[in-house]
Amino acid sequence: MLRESDLNSPLEDDTATEPVGAAISAATAPSEKVLSPEQPAGFWPVLQNRNFLVLWSGQVFSQLADKVYLVLMIAIIGSQFQAAGQSISGWVSAVMVAFTIPAVLFGSLAGVYVDRWSKQTVLVLTNLLRGGLVIALPLLLWLAHDWGTVRQIPIGFGLLLGITFAVSTLTQFFAPAEQAMIPLIVKTPQLLPANSLYTTTMMASVIIGFAIGEPLLTLADTLLRSVDGGAGWGKSLLVGVGYLVAGLLLLLVRTDKDTLPEHEPPHPWDDIKEGVRYLGQQPVVRNAIVQLVLLFSVFAALAVLAVRLAEVMPTLKSSQFGFLLAAAGVGMAVGAALIGQFGARLARRSLGLIGSVGMAGTLAGMALTTQQLWATLGLIALLGFFAALIGIPMQTTIQEQTPAEMRGKVFGLQNNVVNIALSLPLALASLAESWLGLSLVLTILGVVVASGGLLTWYSADTGDDSTINASLAKQEGDRA
Repeated sequence: MLRESDLNSPLEDDTATEPVGAAISAATAPSEKVLSPEQPAGFWPVLQNRNFLVLWSGQVFSQLADKVYLVLMIAIIGSQFQAAGQSISGWVSAVMVAFTIPAVLFGSLAGVYVDRWSKQTVLVLTNLLRGGLVIALPLLLWLAHDWGTVRQIPIGFGLLLGITFAVSTLTQFFAPAEQAMIPLIVKTPQLLPANSLYTTTMMASVIIGFAIGEPLLTLADTLLRSVDGGAGWGKSLLVGVGYLVAGLLLLLVRTDKDTLPEHEPPHPWDDIKEGVRYLGQQPVVRNAIVQLVLLFSVFAALAVLAVRLAEVMPTLKSSQFGFLLAAAGVGMAVGAALIGQFGARLARRSLGLIGSVGMAGTLAGMALTTQQLWATLGLIALLGFFAALIGIPMQTTIQEQTPAEMRGKVFGLQNNVVNIALSLPLALASLAESWLGLSLVLTILGVVVASGGLLTWYSADTGDDSTINASLAKQEGDRA
């Protein structure tokens, strides 16, 4: 049924009601190229989109704050809670658990509420609240300094875990809202380059955030030393300001498509079940999520195996495993840039299959070069490159094929499933390596990725490209 907002929305609205003629034409038309010759390809149309530039800028500050936040936690633990000669691992593990639990508990529920609320409001408030919590952290730790311990755990550390839990919970709402906002401000033919920029920024934030996080925190402390007397409040202020800047930037996003539901919302559990039913009825979206789950699981295992890989490498120490992961980030950034510029010329099924076969071959190559530094770095960079060929097209497919009113639920379920799936390789990778050996585990990971690629290739025959073309035909029909 048409709503008033549908009638008043701009002609480029991707979520407008589909004309019957356009739907019939799209359903019966043969598969063709996604972009017509008149439509400009690459990044330029996306970079001319003011709303996307604002959203992208907000993502830069928010993602960097996320990564530097973990560095901040390690710095606070080292300066306030870790005893001399004590391992920091137990403290850090507790923080990581507090950061992970909300992703498992609230991922799907957050997606449900994102569909009920204004996406922009969620994006702004989650950043402002995270910024406020982080800025308040030094004051809370100062107040709790003399509160003693509970079962030998400082109460201040409990507050640190509570703040981390709250920040992570807010992140569960931010993530699906950001993914759901992109199709509202970016036209369908431009989703691939938009997601490429999104992924490039995400990977760059991992590299930059972990690489310069400690120097930035030290610089912030130095600049504020005359104000706080060397108490170290500058570190928290830096991270908090990053979130606040992101929230203020996102206030500038303008779209009339971010509308609220007109009917009384059902029980949240009913919405979650509706999202699950939708995935059960949409093999293209479902298999794209499966492919993403496999991809993230492989990289989670690689994050664990990289420590062992650095340990057996004659020229590296185990503590230098970050160099190996950075190579994957560089490769993924290069792949994302190339996909954004040229990816629209290739079918999604081709990109997914090339990426899967490439990752499988690269993992097999790594199994043969575990003690050769430069060969391993090159292969890991290739691994990141081929991963981009999987991740970006699959995420774009989910955005294109999911109706606006379902995006929060679907992205919430996606984040939930991914976070639950990540716990298995994180827990089992080290055990598998100790039982089977590093080379065999890398080979098994290659087989898993190849299997996922074949699944995606098969699912593409159920209508991947044709349904994408149907979406584009609908858009052209709305403009006519």
